[in-house]
Amino acid sequence: MSHNRWNLLPPVPDQQMVSSAGFSPLLVQLLYNRGVKRPEEFQSFLASDRSLLGDPYLLPDMQAAVARVYQALLSGESICIYGDFDADGITATAAFVQGLTALGGKAVPYIPHRQTEGHGLTTAVLKRLYEQGISLVITVDCGVTDVLQVKTAMKMGLDIIITDHHNPLDEIPEAVAVIDPKLTTSAYPFLHLSGVGVAFKLLQALFQSVGKEEQVEMVMDLVAIGTVADMSPPVGENRYLIREGLKSMNTMPRPGITELMNQMRIDAGSLDAEKIGWVIAPCLNAAGRLADGLTGYNLLITDSPQEAYDLATWLAKINEERQRLTTATLARAREQVIAQGLPPLLITADKEYPMGIAGLVASRLTEEFYRPSVVIHTADKVSHASCRSISEFDIIAALNRFSHLFSRYGGHARAAGFTLPTRNLPQLEEELSALAAEQLAAVELHPHLDIDVLVALPDLGGDTYQTTQLLAPFGIGNPVPTFLSRGVELLEWRRMGSNGEHLMMKLKQGGTVWDSVAFRLVTHLDELASAIDIVYNLEVDRWRGKENLRLNIVDFVASGSL
Repeated sequence: MSHNRWNLLPPVPDQQMVSSAGFSPLLVQLLYNRGVKRPEEFQSFLASDRSLLGDPYLLPDMQAAVARVYQALLSGESICIYGDFDADGITATAAFVQGLTALGGKAVPYIPHRQTEGHGLTTAVLKRLYEQGISLVITVDCGVTDVLQVKTAMKMGLDIIITDHHNPLDEIPEAVAVIDPKLTTSAYPFLHLSGVGVAFKLLQALFQSVGKEEQVEMVMDLVAIGTVADMSPPVGENRYLIREGLKSMNTMPRPGITELMNQMRIDAGSLDAEKIGWVIAPCLNAAGRLADGLTGYNLLITDSPQEAYDLATWLAKINEERQRLTTATLARAREQVIAQGLPPLLITADKEYPMGIAGLVASRLTEEFYRPSVVIHTADKVSHASCRSISEFDIIAALNRFSHLFSRYGGHARAAGFTLPTRNLPQLEEELSALAAEQLAAVELHPHLDIDVLVALPDLGGDTYQTTQLLAPFGIGNPVPTFLSRGVELLEWRRMGSNGEHLMMKLKQGGTVWDSVAFRLVTHLDELASAIDIVYNLEVDRWRGKENLRLNIVDFVASGSL
């Protein structure tokens, strides 16, 4: 049987609206499936223009933040931009340093080391910055949960401005300003900004205040990379931020992006959100996962083609090592959770798990088994974990119940992390597992696959692919359009990939023949039959200068078995 539950979404109920909307029935159906249900919303979604930009002053404490930054700029203070070691934090740090420098500021970056310092503010680092002459720290992609660290810094005379997008705790840091759309005091209409997105809103307000708002577009490429890397949904304002950033990178990419594209064999001018998510972002993340996130920052900020080449070459190599470690660690983690009988919450712990890839392994476990997953790097005194979850289980809400067990923690409903004394680990495992078992008792723990439209393969001609691309960029909340075709004839197939985990197929229906690829579906070999039902996306396969439209199969079964 299929590993997924197939969910064919219902047709638009108002067929009169479909015929009068001025768009193709397919496009109206795709928009409807993504929650864009009123004709007056269609054009705004598709255009993704400046009308989607929100007023930065609707964010909490924006006025106070702008005033304090300009005080620092006018008096020549040294400002530190304190980021995070993932691609969202790295791009946010680079964007803010570049923006403040353009305004005449003296800005320096600080990106903590994942293994030795962890996510968020560290008191020892803040003290060192203060002793080095820093008088203002602006956080990007972190800080909203660092109540004690901010209090200590402010007492020593170090001012803190927080820009973050993570869920706040009940107690808010007593900083000069705390800018986060998820604060209860926020009037901002869009809650899904990434860390670099929130940092961009402060930059937008700063440039607005001196009548130079158009200049803030110089960092739009960085905003797009961080937004995609953070898997922030490409809806609302994010659509504009991603599209504008892609335009910039496809016309005049900065040296670091140019060299990274060269290393990863991405043709100039062809960068899209998918390539950022699957190629560019993993390379930037690899530095923070296995070494020092400052390398990724240096790649983004350099004006030197030679330095860009050297850094991009190193990042490509470290990303290969990251891939190797992920494969090995995932195999070990799978063995553990399968041996446990696949409980509602997957918890796997080992001192050999590299801290930097725990989140990747947790993501793969959750994707494969459709259960919340916690992957823990254990040590004698302190353990670190990354968590990934499913829509039916809010992982950060769950962790909130056990806050007394953690040294620090934070995150979102679907992704979080924590650090805790290892002695607390048995209690956490027991109580968190019990909570998950209770909340997921009535949930069918199988991944479901939303399908946009039932079609026959001969109906995919004409401008079908171009129509689907009108909805780009894609991501969580706006997935790539997915089709279902039943009774497709399987002409031939073969395994592909270094370990044979992918399938190549040639399919026929109604006189039309399609090439197709099924990634990681070699486990479905027993479903191969003379006729199969397939769920797929349309994609362009670019190989040796040629382009070929093909089917990207995401699931299949023997015809009639579902």
